[in-house]
Amino acid sequence: MKIMKYLNKIATALGSAALAMLLLTGCEGADIYSVNAPDWISQKVDSIAAEKAASIVTLTPTPEVLGAEDNTQDWWSAFTDDIKLEQGKTYQIPLTNYGGASNWNNFVIILRNATKDYEYAILRADNWGWGTGYTGEESDAHFNKSTEDGRDWATWAKAMSRSQCMINLVPNGSTVDIKITMVGADGVTYTQNYLNIDNNINPDDLYLSFTVDHSHIVFGTPVDVPDSNPASMELKNVPKKVLIGTTFEAAMANISATVTFEDGMKKDVTAEELTLQHIPDMSTTGKKTLIAVYNKTYKGESSVDPIVATTQFEVVDKMFTSIGATDNSSPFAAEHSEAIKVGAGETFVTTFTNYTDGAANWNNFLVELFNADKTKFYATLRADNFGWGDGYAAATTSGGQADWATWLAAMDGAKVTVYVSNNGDGTADVKAIMVGNDGKTYTQEYNGINNIDPDNMYFHLTIEKAHLEFDTVVGAEDNTSAFAAEHSAAIMVPSGKTYVTRFTNYTDGATNWNNFLVELFNADKTKFYATLRADNYGWGDGYAAATTSGGQADWATWLAAMDEAKVTVYVSNNGDGTADVKAVMIGNDGKTYTQEYNGVNNIDPANMYFHLTIEKAHLVFE
Repeated sequence: MKIMKYLNKIATALGSAALAMLLLTGCEGADIYSVNAPDWISQKVDSIAAEKAASIVTLTPTPEVLGAEDNTQDWWSAFTDDIKLEQGKTYQIPLTNYGGASNWNNFVIILRNATKDYEYAILRADNWGWGTGYTGEESDAHFNKSTEDGRDWATWAKAMSRSQCMINLVPNGSTVDIKITMVGADGVTYTQNYLNIDNNINPDDLYLSFTVDHSHIVFGTPVDVPDSNPASMELKNVPKKVLIGTTFEAAMANISATVTFEDGMKKDVTAEELTLQHIPDMSTTGKKTLIAVYNKTYKGESSVDPIVATTQFEVVDKMFTSIGATDNSSPFAAEHSEAIKVGAGETFVTTFTNYTDGAANWNNFLVELFNADKTKFYATLRADNFGWGDGYAAATTSGGQADWATWLAAMDGAKVTVYVSNNGDGTADVKAIMVGNDGKTYTQEYNGINNIDPDNMYFHLTIEKAHLEFDTVVGAEDNTSAFAAEHSAAIMVPSGKTYVTRFTNYTDGATNWNNFLVELFNADKTKFYATLRADNYGWGDGYAAATTSGGQADWATWLAAMDEAKVTVYVSNNGDGTADVKAVMIGNDGKTYTQEYNGVNNIDPANMYFHLTIEKAHLVFE
């Protein structure tokens, strides 16, 4: 089999197992794009190089000479014109620096907004700075290796007079990286890095200028800066699930990667700058491996040592969990959801879309109540005002619908919310609110189901000649939604009741607060009692009085576990003007994490609602 010449260059980075998969897939003709075409990666690299060259901008600020040439220019008295910086660009600013008597008597870099009332960073040449985005000494790369430990600032300051310098600056969205290379008058190369400068107030309102302090600078002198090879790469925005039939290019169009180079500098690169492949083909459902190759140095030249990152995604035939055959052919109880325990005094709330063949009233969803080992079924309850079981005879029903034919026609595609209440006294209530495809709301209730063991009550949903789609999603599935951009439906919690809901939490993993949030409020949302994050923090009229669980022992471990964590949220209206919220999170590591907020006050017990919202996350409800 013919293997393209560049494949050998990625063998070491890719690893033998992944490379074997690559070769095997190529032999079997799986859909790795153009894998049998000659010099495929070489051509891809060349096209990326051409695009990348356009993203490297060399700047010559004005005036080209800044500061009095006798180095008498006072601090903060002379500036270059502001230059607007764009995301996705790499900026290079060559200059000759004529330093003064002290470390700080050299060039100074300024990052601020257009109106000059917000300074992200003011950075000197000598490893010091300040500003809202500056967090202290960002680098120990002050000197070359022979003098670094001694930190001989006197030697450095002397060398900086008539030094040839190159500023490399990269806006990375909410952060900025700066690398300064200084070839001193003594012929020694010195470097200074400022990494991860915080620019998250407004990344698109970023301007660069320079000032001096008893020194002067001349811009535009060519400087030969040492290049740096890529050392590692982190993939971002890779979709968890891809609907079958979606092309690979469309599925991966929004991914990006953060590349870290050998000298510590970082760049964010887009999908177009990566060589992307997948194993195996996407014509079938199941897990797939994504392989990403980056083959550029920091300066945009071809690297002799490409880096490779791999991750997995899944091709699915439907994006959400479902029960029953999608053609509505499943017989009674052929499939059901997992069993969910409802504790004494709790109400579990679940939502789904109901689809039916429309042949009979009972060809819809059903709710079944039972004990843990299913040796006792308390009740089986249909959507159409009928049921059976040990506790069913005592139940009082809502009486059904006024027009069953209209109701049945409306149930195909109806949005259903089911409330299952364990009253704690040996009885249970079940209510279904059904918003039909005609836009009308239909209700079915079963109250006072008896013979319940309040410490041993579970339920599940099942079907007959119908299917259910659990398709309630809050937040964009690529985890890009801003804080509170989307939220679930508001649910009223009556006085003295605890309502429970469950969902899968997905996060971009960037920070602790990029997860779900619970908000408590009154009916018209004129008063928010509390906004409660997943990570032991919140705010609102009633938050200050709350006692929290104290958070997690290891926040980094918890955050990593929260992507695809199974979360159960308990919201209690205590009836005395206070509320409690508890989240039980089963992480992707199989461990259980808990977060509590007890005693949220200033609650109107007759007017308390809640919903779930997100920040850089999305939720899929059960």
